[in-house]
Amino acid sequence: MKVKLKFLGIASIIIFFAMGIHLVGQHAARTGSGFEIIKQARAQETVQTNDNTPLGRKPVAIVNGQYPASYFPNTELLGADEMRITALGTGMPNQTRAAVSISYLVELGNGDKFLFDIGSGALANLFSLRPDFSKLDKVFASHLHVDHVGDFMGLHIAGWLSGRYTPIHIYGPSGSKPDLGTRAFVEGMQKGYAWDLATRSGALPDKGAQIVVHEFDYKQENEIVYQANGVTIRSWPAIHSLDGSVSFSLEWNGLKYVFGGDTYPNKWYIKYATDADVASHECFLPPKTLAAYFGWDLGQATYVSTRIHSEPQAFGKVMSAVKPRLAVGYHSVQSPENNAAIMDGVRKTYDGPLALARDLMVINVTKKIIKVRMATVDEYVLPPDVTQAYKKAPRTDKKQPGKHILSGKWEGYTPPPMPKKK
Repeated sequence: MKVKLKFLGIASIIIFFAMGIHLVGQHAARTGSGFEIIKQARAQETVQTNDNTPLGRKPVAIVNGQYPASYFPNTELLGADEMRITALGTGMPNQTRAAVSISYLVELGNGDKFLFDIGSGALANLFSLRPDFSKLDKVFASHLHVDHVGDFMGLHIAGWLSGRYTPIHIYGPSGSKPDLGTRAFVEGMQKGYAWDLATRSGALPDKGAQIVVHEFDYKQENEIVYQANGVTIRSWPAIHSLDGSVSFSLEWNGLKYVFGGDTYPNKWYIKYATDADVASHECFLPPKTLAAYFGWDLGQATYVSTRIHSEPQAFGKVMSAVKPRLAVGYHSVQSPENNAAIMDGVRKTYDGPLALARDLMVINVTKKIIKVRMATVDEYVLPPDVTQAYKKAPRTDKKQPGKHILSGKWEGYTPPPMPKKK
């Protein structure tokens, strides 16, 4: 009797296990989960970007396009064929806490990272993502307004402090005169920050102090300004204030992102933004809303909104011509009343896929999926610890004040001894 019961028990276990495998297989067939998910996840994790991530964070693969509702930085691996676009700043020069000046971060599945503009205030949002600053060494400036390049020197110095031990590269347009171009801008910034740079040289890696300027002709049409590692970035003219504004396209692995900078609707954007997966273009406040929001008279508001920038109906007309997989509007402050005015204007001239960008909006792009969501960030965190390569990078002797200033040291305090070098 005992033998029979034992046999029945073993048989029941075998049947139960077989049924479980059958049910898992059926579920996997319906949802793409199970063993197939494990296989896809492992395949995605073989894409090594070698990013330096914060302690306690380990990014994992997204499978079957099932993204979390929010993006938590340093928790998701980019797929080998995936692009992630983060709006670091989407507002005005007179920024608000929720809408700082213009900047977009583009990250690719091959490990490359690019900044398009770095306007005032955008640096704090960049830091909140806790990125690997050793990889953030390329900035593409659409023009030289403060709300597009105001945080460049902050990025240069803060990135140098936070893990970048190689030169930072800035790609930007010439001007109608040499003193209005990107090279002159950088030289002026280096002179203005000469004392700051001198104090840090030696304590920080020597090469990290360097700024390499790649100035190109603002009039060139769809010409290559950067090409490496399968990535091609092109520029064309934009119409904004004075000569010397441009738009950019980034193409990689069959995906295309377009960054308009600031511009009045123009033929170059419509021609060269064609076939974009994501096309971003300013979508300024309409005249009456702009006048009410800033307290301007209607004449000034109309001139700025419709002659210097692109108001919502103009944005909509551009996107109706370009027909991207996703149109992204920015350069406004999205209070409830402003948002309603912008959306009402856009939808009069464009009925396609649309996102009105807000700070820290994240867009994941593959050939099959475009996912738009918001990043969830911490308020009081720093980037990852610096790498060993940063620690070992060459440094010259540290600087110190002259004899007169050193003579003012208070005798009532003695600092602790310096640690011995390993």
